[in-house]
Amino acid sequence: MVNYFYDCYSILNKVYSDKSFIKQAINSTFIEEKNRALTIKTCYGVLDKDIELSYYLSSLTEKSPKLAIRTILKISMYAIKYLQKKEYAVTKSAVELTKKLGKAGASGFVNAFLRKFISSNIPLPKDADQNLSVKYSYPLFAVKELIKTYGRERTEAIISAENGTTNLCFYDVNGEEYLKNLGYEYERTPFDNVFTVKNFVRNSDYDKGIYTYQALGSVAICDVVDPCENLLDCCSAPGGKSVRLSYKCKNVTSWDIHEHRVELVKQYAQRMKRENITAEVKDSKIIYEQYLNKFDAVLCDAPCSGLGVVNDNPDIKLNRSIDDVISLNNEQLSILKAVSSYVKVGGYLYYSTCSVLSRENEGIISAFMSDIKGFELCEIDSKLQHEKALGQITFLPDISGGLGFFVAKLKRVK
Repeated sequence: MVNYFYDCYSILNKVYSDKSFIKQAINSTFIEEKNRALTIKTCYGVLDKDIELSYYLSSLTEKSPKLAIRTILKISMYAIKYLQKKEYAVTKSAVELTKKLGKAGASGFVNAFLRKFISSNIPLPKDADQNLSVKYSYPLFAVKELIKTYGRERTEAIISAENGTTNLCFYDVNGEEYLKNLGYEYERTPFDNVFTVKNFVRNSDYDKGIYTYQALGSVAICDVVDPCENLLDCCSAPGGKSVRLSYKCKNVTSWDIHEHRVELVKQYAQRMKRENITAEVKDSKIIYEQYLNKFDAVLCDAPCSGLGVVNDNPDIKLNRSIDDVISLNNEQLSILKAVSSYVKVGGYLYYSTCSVLSRENEGIISAFMSDIKGFELCEIDSKLQHEKALGQITFLPDISGGLGFFVAKLKRVK
């Protein structure tokens, strides 16, 4: 078991210490193949339960141990509580790993801590907000924000919702026949040729563009966008929305500020054999005169906290604070104002996020319409279950397939 623990530690250390994204950390780490599935499950699980595991650490120690030891203990606690691994085997492996990492002096502490954890019944915090935060390992500031908007009971439903399915989009083949032939268990979604699939394993057909992955809320955002001649997807990487919209819009221009992310869009378009997508390196906060009044539609899928997609990306929860969100609010509004100038009179501006926080969603639309004249908010609807306020749509994890998204549509009238 110590090799499995070491692989988990190697991945998680890159996330905790080097601030790597979990997917990057996994891809850049050698993993013992026989334990690959368990290792990945454990790493995602530790990050998903990080707030809870950190709470246990603080409850059982007077002084927080160093990062390496904290990581070992989090892996161990997760393995005991959520994977039901044998307690003595976990403790032994944790001690051996501590020694393997050259920290033999801390091995006694690791052994004593895990024995204490195993024998303790640690109560959740008495404070109601902290209780929800620890119980569901959701950032406390976000819990408070959601309670303001939805109340305590609904907030608990939102943050406790799980996403255990994979969403597959098919374009040029019959997806239902494809999945039937491979023997997969699947469900239809409200969108044509899009399915939720259980235990799907990626195969070579992915590289051939037979299917692609896309979150249901992301598909729903694209569904809101009307067909048009020329569309700008101004924050487009990695390219899922650009590709989907290229089937309903004649020309799609895709921007991103980083060259390596623009390359992701190009690769996505190439894999899906879409030749009507032009990907360019552009800063969406800058107003480029040559693009003024050029596009029939602009999709601004703004940088956001990502708190709507933490079920798929649990590392998002590690580094989010209210200060981060306030900083993002400024960037979101700045981008939206800049790209609104590219919309033709009579054209449409779409604003979307993968956040469930109203200050990143309705709050930005309200601020934009206060500062920029000539746009009217349009009524929109969706086939995916959602919440609606003033014509704006929020897809919430408890009703919309485990993830959260937002979209609003504005028409330029002058």
